[in-house]
Amino acid sequence: MRRVVIVGGGSAGWIMAAYLNGAINARGRDKKIDITLVESPDVPRISVGEATVPSIHHVLEVIGIDEKEFMRETDASFKQSIKYVNWLENNGSGYHHPFNRATLGPIDNSGANWMVSRRDIPFMETVSAQTLIAEACRGPKTGDGRPFVAPMKYAYHFDAQQFADYLTKIATATGVTHVRANVTKVNTGENGLIRSLDLDTNDQLEGDIFVDCTGFKALLMEKTMGVPFEDFSQWLFCNQAVVAQFGYEDYFPGVVRPYTTATAMSAGWIWDTPTQTRRAIGYVHATDFISTDDAARELLAYQGVDENKADTRIVKFKVGKRQKAWAGNCIAAGLASGFIEPLESTGIYLAELAAVLLAEHFPYRDEDLEPLAFRFNRVVSNRYYEILDFINMHYCLTRRTDTEFWQAVQRPEHITDRLKAKLEHWRMKPPSMSDFQDQAFSGFTYGETITGDPEIDTRAPVDTGGLWNHQSYEAILYGMDFRGSEFETMGDDRPKSHMLEVVSNILRAAPSRLSPHHSWLHHNLGMKAWPLGQRPAGWVERPHL
Repeated sequence: MRRVVIVGGGSAGWIMAAYLNGAINARGRDKKIDITLVESPDVPRISVGEATVPSIHHVLEVIGIDEKEFMRETDASFKQSIKYVNWLENNGSGYHHPFNRATLGPIDNSGANWMVSRRDIPFMETVSAQTLIAEACRGPKTGDGRPFVAPMKYAYHFDAQQFADYLTKIATATGVTHVRANVTKVNTGENGLIRSLDLDTNDQLEGDIFVDCTGFKALLMEKTMGVPFEDFSQWLFCNQAVVAQFGYEDYFPGVVRPYTTATAMSAGWIWDTPTQTRRAIGYVHATDFISTDDAARELLAYQGVDENKADTRIVKFKVGKRQKAWAGNCIAAGLASGFIEPLESTGIYLAELAAVLLAEHFPYRDEDLEPLAFRFNRVVSNRYYEILDFINMHYCLTRRTDTEFWQAVQRPEHITDRLKAKLEHWRMKPPSMSDFQDQAFSGFTYGETITGDPEIDTRAPVDTGGLWNHQSYEAILYGMDFRGSEFETMGDDRPKSHMLEVVSNILRAAPSRLSPHHSWLHHNLGMKAWPLGQRPAGWVERPHL
């Protein structure tokens, strides 16, 4: 029986353990592999409040999780969208990137039609009822509350540490072995593969496949296998976050917004993720443009509290990825594999991706390692570049010039070559499905990096649209008024923008079908009925449907 040893707990480690156990071992009912997770009792978990994307439903279902129990155990609320505030101009304006969008039919010209209209209705409000449903603080589910089923696509906000604890309970109850110990030495064989781990309990843990979930430390992938880190900081400047939590016992704003808010600040942006008991906020910023103390002051000013009335802490990070995520018999997951700032909630997603891909490419025989590693690395690498381009686009389309940070992010040298090619292509035509086949656009040449490593594909990366298709790109492009100045010359001759009929119909039906978000959480999960507390500075009441 193949032995899998996962080093490191947290969300990444326990997602890997629980998913492999569910996908390969049928949750312990048909054990094909032995799974052990070794977790240091001395390394604290990073828990800053997490937001996810809808792919998490697949992971939870494979693990065999009851949705309501999961939400109760992790302080979870629903997420239907991300709202971007102050990204285009520093004037309080914003736009949504929701999970649901309607289409006109087999040929959807919604984006092209909106571009030549007066743009008097925000683009996503013309094609997505979810934007206004989320703004009205209604949840995605109907009254029956069937698990993982709803009229609106959704994900979650939750406490990452409670999520890891919950997965620990689920996984160990169905056959995963949990060892609490520190790794003191990694032992390799003459073939360069990892053979065993020495623990500070004087035990030795042998395995066939080793998964590195040790965070930025990358104990196995970097320090043992020597896989270098590819730095993305040329395109994404942010390298630190100041984080704080505001419990509802003092700071309940009256509703639990079913979306993440990302508010652009002087040198980065603030996430605002509401759960059942608190709001977790964090200022993702670039230390080359703002000091830690000034970032903390800006974060607390966002909330509207004095510096001495809230605790903040610092989370440092580096943006980029490992040159490969699978080397020899070692697979990296979570922060050990890489990290891209959480603007589109990809932290948990990338941990999920590693687990799903390993289950699909699991090496049941030693001779399978190299070809499986090659394909695993290609898919993971492509996805990192896809995320890099998409996040980079949020910054480079800004019109802000009020700080050095926002001036710098627009410069050509800080825009990826792939994204430049996409944007030039989309100046000639709206985004469409065919744009994600290869990105070999006219007049652009991608170089290859020859490494001589059989586990690395030297071809140029391809954005497959596996995470964000042309519709998601349209949400950001048109939210950031892409090509807007070109069409303003048409003046009043432009037709008025109009909402699709299907969107209007959904909005009319929403009040009778979809409960207010906090009401659903209260009646289905037992969320406390919090009294109104202090609201964030600049809080704006949302419309009611």
